[in-house]
Amino acid sequence: MEFDINLFRGIYTVVLFATFIGLWIWAWSGKRKKEFDEAANIPFMEDQPLPPVKSNQPARSDQHE
Repeated sequence: MEFDINLFRGIYTVVLFATFIGLWIWAWSGKRKKEFDEAANIPFMEDQPLPPVKSNQPARSDQHE
């Protein structure tokens, strides 16, 4: 059987379409509602200060002498 680029394109299209449908079902399933509602409210949460980042490297100076 000779390799046909159109056969590859057709299979690729079907795989992408099936993936899209699977992701759509996953996103709209009722089991995910609580997680998505929590994620949707993240911008409205009060900002919490981030803990300071500890580094073993000395501070760099960006000024040239």
